[in-house]
Order: sequence, then C-alpha cells, then structure tokens
Amino acid sequence: MPERLVLSGARSRQHQGSSGKGRCIVMAAAPFLKHWRTTFERVEKFVSPIYFTDCNLRGRLFGDSCPVTLSSFLTPERLPYEKAVQQNFSPAQVGDSFGPTWWTCWFRVELVIPEVWVGKEVHLCWESDGESLVWRDGEPVQGLTKEGEKTSYVLSERLHAADPRSLTLYVEVACNGLLGAGKGSMIAAPDPEKMFQLSQAKLAVFHRDVHNLLVDLELLLGVAKGLGEDNQRSFQALYTANQMVNICDPAQPETYPAAEALASKFFGQRGGESQHTIHATGHCHIDTAWLWPFKETVRKCARSWSTAVKLMERNTEFTFACSQAQQLEWVKNQYPGLYAQLQEFACRGQFVPVGGTWVEMDGNLPSGEAMVRQFLQGQNFFLQEFGKMCSEFWLPDTFGYSAQLPQIMQGCGIKRFLTQKLSWNLVNSFPHHTFFWEGLDGSQVLVHFPPGDSYGMQGSVEEVLKTVTNNRDKGRTNHSGFLFGFGDGGGGPTQTMLDRLKRLGNTDGLPRVQLSSPGQLFTALERDSGQLCTWVGELFLELHNGTYTTHAQLKKGNRECEQILHDVELLSSLALARSAQFLYPAVQLQRLWRLLLLNQFHDVVTGSCIQLVAEDAMNYYEDIRSHGNTLLSAAAAALCAGEPGPKGLLIINTLPWKRTEVLALPKPCGAHSLGLVPSPGDSAQYWLCSCSHPYFTAAPPTPAARVCDAGGKEHYSLSSRTLPSKTDGSVTLDNGIIRVRLDPTGCLTSLVLVASGREAIAEGALGNQFVLFDDVPLYWDAWDVMDYHLETRKPVRGQAGTLAVGAEGGLRGSAWFLLQISPNSRLSQEVVLDVGCPYVRFHTEVHWHETHKFLKVEFPARVRSPQATYEIQFGHLQRPTHNNTSWDWARYEVWAHRWIDLSECDFGLALLNNCKYGTSVRGNVLSLSLLRAPKAPDVTADMGRHEFTYALMPHKGSFQEAGVIQAAYNLNFPLLALPAPGPAPDTTWSAFSVSSPAVVLETIKQAEKSHQHRTLVLRLYEAHGSHVDCWLHTSLPVQEATLCDLLEQRDPTGHLSLQDNRLKLTFSPFQVRSLLLVLQPPAN
Repeated sequence: MPERLVLSGARSRQHQGSSGKGRCIVMAAAPFLKHWRTTFERVEKFVSPIYFTDCNLRGRLFGDSCPVTLSSFLTPERLPYEKAVQQNFSPAQVGDSFGPTWWTCWFRVELVIPEVWVGKEVHLCWESDGESLVWRDGEPVQGLTKEGEKTSYVLSERLHAADPRSLTLYVEVACNGLLGAGKGSMIAAPDPEKMFQLSQAKLAVFHRDVHNLLVDLELLLGVAKGLGEDNQRSFQALYTANQMVNICDPAQPETYPAAEALASKFFGQRGGESQHTIHATGHCHIDTAWLWPFKETVRKCARSWSTAVKLMERNTEFTFACSQAQQLEWVKNQYPGLYAQLQEFACRGQFVPVGGTWVEMDGNLPSGEAMVRQFLQGQNFFLQEFGKMCSEFWLPDTFGYSAQLPQIMQGCGIKRFLTQKLSWNLVNSFPHHTFFWEGLDGSQVLVHFPPGDSYGMQGSVEEVLKTVTNNRDKGRTNHSGFLFGFGDGGGGPTQTMLDRLKRLGNTDGLPRVQLSSPGQLFTALERDSGQLCTWVGELFLELHNGTYTTHAQLKKGNRECEQILHDVELLSSLALARSAQFLYPAVQLQRLWRLLLLNQFHDVVTGSCIQLVAEDAMNYYEDIRSHGNTLLSAAAAALCAGEPGPKGLLIINTLPWKRTEVLALPKPCGAHSLGLVPSPGDSAQYWLCSCSHPYFTAAPPTPAARVCDAGGKEHYSLSSRTLPSKTDGSVTLDNGIIRVRLDPTGCLTSLVLVASGREAIAEGALGNQFVLFDDVPLYWDAWDVMDYHLETRKPVRGQAGTLAVGAEGGLRGSAWFLLQISPNSRLSQEVVLDVGCPYVRFHTEVHWHETHKFLKVEFPARVRSPQATYEIQFGHLQRPTHNNTSWDWARYEVWAHRWIDLSECDFGLALLNNCKYGTSVRGNVLSLSLLRAPKAPDVTADMGRHEFTYALMPHKGSFQEAGVIQAAYNLNFPLLALPAPGPAPDTTWSAFSVSSPAVVLETIKQAEKSHQHRTLVLRLYEAHGSHVDCWLHTSLPVQEATLCDLLEQRDPTGHLSLQDNRLKLTFSPFQVRSLLLVLQPPAN
C-alpha cells in the first residue's frame, strides 16, 4: 500500500477587488488523504523552470519587460575596457552568433527604463553561452554566466523617481564557457571553431517576493526528501509546502504573504543546543590555468570577484574566502578599481585572503625549496596588500599532499589546513574529516576536510544534511566547514545560495547554519580538538597518479628551472659577499621565481591542461632559462673581477660537498673535450669539514685528464674502460667501482659492486627493460593511470646487434643502442660510466608518437625488502613493496623526486633520475615511469622528441652511508663550466662546508627584506632521518648569525655564536633550519 499523507485545513486566497478591499474565498475545508509522491511532485511542478511555467510560481519571477538596443564588435584580443569602448560597434540583436573560441565579443547595451517601473526592482536579463562581464561607468560590476546561474544584473533594487532612466552598459563576452570549450566533453581538447550565441538581452521587472517563495518551497522540498518518509519533520515540511501551494495564487501577489508566513513558521522552529554547526563560507575556486589559458583566468577573476563584491555589499554577514596571490596581483594590475574594493572589504572582514601561497600549487612535484617560495611570495604579498598574513593553508583541489607540508606550513606561520581532495580516493575512504596531520619531522597542523566533500556547494538541504551524516568525526567535533559557490572555472556564490543558507540558520531537524569565515571555523574546531585523531605521513590521493608523468617536458622544465634558480641565487650571493660593486638581482629573481611558481599550479606542472596552457608554460620555462643564464654570467663576471689568474674557465660546484667528476669542457674550436675536475681542499680542511664547496678553480684551456688525491698525486691507473664486445655482442663497462654488462639489445644482464663482488640484478632477469602498457583510464585521461594497466604489460624487445661501443675508455666508457618501441616510436640510448662514478648513467632520447600507451623502464633487483624508500621534499619516506592491504595496493603508481632505493641490511640498489617523478617498486622491481600518451585535454601531450637521464647505483650498506642522496644531487646539479670574462681565480675558494653528510645545505640567497641587502639566508635540512649536531664552516665575512623561520623572520632566541668561522647547528630527523647571516662590507 502506498503511504498516505493527510493534509487538512482550509485553502484560502485573498483576491483584491477593484475597490481595494480583499475578499476571502474558503475552499476544501475537509481533510484529504494524499499520496506522498503526488504531493511532492505537485510542489516540484509549482516551482519548476520547465513545466507549467505559464501558470506556476516560477513563471512569475519576472514581470514586465522591454527591449534594449545592442551593438557589438568582435576581436581575437583580450582588450582593456578603455581600448574596447573606442572600437567601431555595429548593430546587433538577440540571436546573433559570434566566435570562434577564445575570441571576445563586446556589446554596447543602451537601455531606457519605463517610467511605470518606479518603485520596482529592475534587472538586465542576459543569456549567452559565453562568459560575460558587465561594465558600468568604466568599472566591472558583475559576471554573467548561464552555467554559474547568473543571468541577470540588478540595475536597481528599487527604482526611485530621481534615478536616471537612460544609461549605457558594456558587456564583454568571452568566447568560452565556465569550463572552457571542450569538443564533445568537458575535458576534451577545445573546439577551435565553436561559435557562441546571444539568446537573451532585455530589461525586466524582478519580483523579489516570488524569489523568496521559490527559495522557501525548494528548501521545504529538500527537507522532505532529505529527512525521508519515516521522519516526522519531513512530513511537516511537505505539509507546509503543500499548504503554501494551496494558499498561493501565482496570478495574485496579495496571496504571497500568507504563504510566506507558513514558511517562516516552519523555519522559525528552532533546533536544540546540541545541533551540529555548519560554517558556510563563500568560495570561488578558480584554476589559474586548466581548460583555458592563463590570460582568460585574469578575466575569470574579474567576473567572479566583481560578483562577490556586489554580494558583500548587499549581505553584510557574507564572508568570501579567496586564495592565490598571483590572481590578486593580476586583478591589481588590470582592474585597479575592483582591487581597491577587495581591499576595502578585507578591512571589513568580509573578503578573507586564505592559503598563503602564490598559487594553489601541486602538493607532490615541486621541490621543498619551491614550496617554501610559494609561501614566501604569497605571505609577503598578503601582508603588503592586505595588512596580515594568512593563517590557513588552502589547497582544496590538489592531487595529494607531501609529508613535509606540515613542517613547511608551520615554518611559514600556518597551523591550519583545508582541503577535500582525498574524498576522490578511488579505493579507500579516508577515515577523518577533522584531524591532526603529523609530518615527516613530527610537525603537526590541524586539518579539516569539509564533510560535504566539495568546495562548490550551492546551499541545498541535501548538501547541508550530507555535511552532517558524512562527517567521520562525529562525537569528536560538532563543527564543519561548508564552502559554497561555483568553482573550478570561477563563478562563485549567488544571492540564491545566500538566501537558502540564511533561511536555514537555525531550524529544527537540521544542523545549525551560520555564515562564517575560515578563521571562525578553525577556532571552533580548535576548541573541540582534544579528542581528534592524528594521521602520520603523506596524504596520498588514490587517483590522478598519471599526473606524475603526463607532459614530460613540463616536468623537465620544472626540475631544470628549480636547479637554475638555485645556482643563480648561490652565485649571486657569493658575488655579493666578494664584490662591493655587485648588485644582487633581487627584482629579476623574484620575477623568475614567480614564473616558476605559477607553472607549479596543480593543473600545469601536472600536465592536466590544454595545449595553450602547456605552450605558455614552456615559454615561461624558456624565459627562466634564458634570463637565469644571463644572471649566472653576471655573477661569474663579478666573482672574477680583480683576480690575477689566467683566462680560462670558471668551474663551479654549486653543491656543498667534495666532488671529482668528468666534465665536457669547451674548446676554442667549438668542440668539447673531456676533463676530470677534482675538488680542491687539503686534508686538514677535509677532516674538519666533510664538504668543502661551493668552490671555484681556474681551468686551463686544455685540462689534463687525471685524478688527484688530496696530496696532488696523479693516478693514471684509475680509469673507466669499455671492454671489447664479446662474440655474443655484449659490452661490459668497468670503472673499478661498478661493472656493467649489457646484452646485445642494450638490456642490463649484470651490475656488480666490484669491491664486494655483489650482483645487483636479479638472477635470470634483465635490467633497463623498457615496458609498454595500455593506458586507457575510466575518464580523466591526462590525470589517471588505472591499476588494470599493469595487466597489459608488454616488454619492448630490442634487436641483437644494435649495441655498439661509444667511448672506449679513459675518463669515460660508453655504449649505445637503438630500440624500435613501436612502428611509430623509437628510442636511442647511451649507457655511460665515468671514472670514479658510483653509478651508471642512461642518456635517453625518445621519439614518441603513441595513443594511450605508457612507457616505463624496469630494473629487477637482487634485493628483498618489504618497503622501498622514495625521496620527497627535504627528506624521504618508505612505501610498501607488497599488496597486503587495499591501502598498499592503491599505491601501485607513486611519486618521488630524484631517487628511489630498495635496500636490505647491507646492500641496496638506487634508481636516480634528472627529470622524472612517476615511479613504483613492486616486489623487487624498481620501475621509472617515462612517457604517457593521453589525448584529453591536450591531444598533443607528450608527442615528439624527449631527452632524459636516469642512473643506477648499487651500494654497500644503507643508502645514507653509501651517499645515494649526494649522488642524486650530483646528477641533477652538474658542475658548471662558465667562460671567465676576465682572469679567473688562480686558487680555489670554498664558501661553505658542513661537517656532517646527514645535513644538506639546500639554499643560499639574499634575504627578502629591502633593508637587508647584505644579509644572506641559508637553508639546511637533515636528510638521513637522524638527530645530528654539526658545524657549518664559512669563509665569508660574517658579522652576525641568527636562526629564522621560513619567512625569514628572526627567531628572538636564535642567536648563533661564530667560533673560528664556524656555527654549531643541531637537527632532529628531517628538520629544516634557516639562518640569517649578516655580512661585513667587503674591503674593496
């Protein structure tokens, strides 16, 4: 039997007669038995925008209307307003088409408001399938998008007799939708020929009382549906809604107040003191670039934030959270009037900057130093522009979160973190929504995942109820965040969303809803934090793990530019210390860093963007490389100034430990010759300071190929040899440290640590085995690599006889081969072993033209361990090599930075790389992910030529003792050989050294503050996972030394005593420490 709903009471409507007096018609006094579904759908149809709009309430939302006069012009450029309004406009009308994609159509809208509309609310109704921005009196005033449910602009909330009747507006329409212009699906590559249409442009009277009734009826339906047919309050909601329909005659506005009173009675019934409190904060996630280019994001910000300003003006209790300093800087430069309004509302506490970073960066791929710079640039911007730094880290849409983020956050003045992305986990549901997150070094921050699992709520009852029922920390805390507003492509909150949330403020049967700020939310959570659980280690997203590999050129550009900026800052700092005339290039470096940080946005460096974005990003990388090299040359020139040595090369080691390496040195004829570059330093210095660099040495034009010990003896017997090919076509490389044997196809059949005779390659297996997988995800093409791709593994077999000897020995031995990956793709590789080098390098070139294929290289190791080690920012962590649990299995494809290692008690094998991030270790097989071939949102992703290097390092003992960390740095930071513009120093010079191999001197730069021109910042971290005391030795003229935080703010208790040019430092495992060194003025 169907449920019976008894609805009783009289239905009465007040009809206004011609005399002005109301008459009451009473109908249906007897109770009726009603069916739940028919009653529910009756109310639905009463508010439907599709059905029965000729007679339902929705059809009365707008009243009288009149046309506007339109003219337009079309441009492929994104013109500023001042220039656009000077163009020639041609007559236009509703129904006109314009385009194509990424063009802009400007409309001049001339309107005359009828006199009879005095006292009424007047809107400009505007609909097109592009994104629109209304300009009034030269300022942007509101965004209009159908997708963002913003299709009218309020000209006047109540037209007064003295208000002007005629005015001219401009509407700037971008030829793209809120989420780009994908051809056939959202994430497909943009349709370059798509055309857009203006479907509505008119003036109309807006009935606010109808709007309010619609909001009430929709909420009542939401309560009835959300609480379910077994709930008493659900019946009350449906009863109230049905009675409102009985009372309300859409054609008779005088019946509206009675219906409104019924709703007010229902929503005025209060909940108890124990009700869960929802903190609703306006939000507008705008991807800095994704399915649209960077330049379009600038306009998205203007469209979204001008709308938010209007909402803040109208709703004084409304708080709007906004992240990403880069976007705010764009608006400051291009929309100064709007930016001034944002600053004003920030002073009122309604516009709340959050996040503290330059952009919402990827949480996996950027280096530790780059993550610090995100906060350094972001927090300084927020302090300068809005008077205070952010107290919450805000990263709602990033594809996983490094275990070092808690320490970096704390070092940048932040102890609160908000995200929700782990709700996207494909395999395991994350067990908490509010918890403490403990990082690699033990730092803890308070984390909140809004339990509605979204950063784009719309204020519905369903979302409000989900926020409570979905909360996994019931009993531990009674507060939840609720971010509302259209996002990803911008848009933000609407007045309707605000009206819903305000109506739901404190209603029996529902959680309490209050418009709130992130600060208020976290303050409430902190009060309830005594029972919260703690999550230790990384927050790994079980999805989007293809982003570790997609768009390999973007990954390579990221790694190279991080290295270039490191080197520029180091050389410029040393030039500053040695030359009174040298000016540190602070402005130039800030610009280059900000470009790199921009590219580290979570849809750019990850490769999950359209072709236009990838091209812009590659141009930004080239800008960093070009200007970075210019700055390197300038610093080198300053370092050579006044030196007595001969002309030649300046050899620079930018890492803080002793290095002896084979280097390709330029010859006058333009060719290169190999030279062995030893580190300087006598034995007395060496024992005191295990790392005696950075250093400089003059190199003669034709350097000798030799190895020098500390006493200067030449040992010609140490060399790298390429043994003659055997009859089977194999080649062996041997440098006395490791011995490498390649089969005739280029696969690795043996890798022996010579001193112990220990074999590193698993018995009967092949290393350097290229493997091809089918790579067809469920939907997110550029983002996802699914677990089932592992079932399609196909080894790529080479042809015997393609292996040939390259360099036959001396300083370098090598062999090379060709490999046909498929009919469309090929690979060439040089396997290189240098004298004195503990690893063998694989220089690889690939011509890649595939569709939905995934290329990896595998190394089966003769090592057994239940866990492997992966380098992350400022440290490393372990992940399982087995599939015991679903949490283990979900890590079938993971990320790392420069190295991974699989070790037993006394032996291990490390895989190093110079530009890759995707990797895995399953069982005993180390795998490096090389190239993917997704077709959305960029059909050209990864197509073309690639160059990269990886290396294999067998080692005795632990990877810490064997120097794997240093070896990976060496691979990524090659010795620099810069032409000396004048005489180069004739003696070596070491600026810094550290007494413990566990401590890495990561960064040397000038302090940010303008009054600290002769103050350097040093950043060091403990890399082994140990407690350690060490000495930092410097040859620089240091006047004062003190500890500081990551934002370079002095620690009041952090003064360091300088003893014999040394500073004593103490580290706990994976701790990052920063120092301020005030330099004395140089003597000259």
